Amino acid sequence: MFEVLVYLYETYYRPDACPEPEALVKKLSAIGFEEDEIAKALGWLTDLAETNHEFADKYPQQTAFSFGIRVYAQQEIDVLGIPAIGFIQFLESAKMLNPVQREIVIERALTVSETPVPLDKLKVIVLMVLWSQGKEPDGLMFDELFVDEDDDPEPRQLH
Repeated sequence: MFEVLVYLYETYYRPDACPEPEALVKKLSAIGFEEDEIAKALGWLTDLAETNHEFADKYPQQTAFSFGIRVYAQQEIDVLGIPAIGFIQFLESAKMLNPVQREIVIERALTVSETPVPLDKLKVIVLMVLWSQGKEPDGLMFDELFVDEDDDPEPRQLH
């Protein structure tokens, strides 16, 4: 699923540039993606679009500029894992994600079948959330999203 999502990000500069779902499925199949992976990715993107609309309607605009601290439920900690939570907090403290985007990232990450969520997959989720909102990650964020863990084996520390 994540390979399909990365392909869509790299190929289409924004979600509305993608072909209609039927044509997109045919194109992705022709490229060599498996049918079940395509279905999972497109379903995940559909759910992401619904989540974006739900959060936009549910939370007032000032929530995006909230300075509160996010407290994670034990289930969220168990599914996300400490490295993913630390990375989300890093992105938010660096003003790369606002609180509403953070919540969307968390909601979408909780749907991933791996526990804890691997950082490489969390980074794709962050990228897709921003892409779905028409936001272009700045250079620093782009570097953080695509840093090779083999080059930087030290875990990120929060102080």
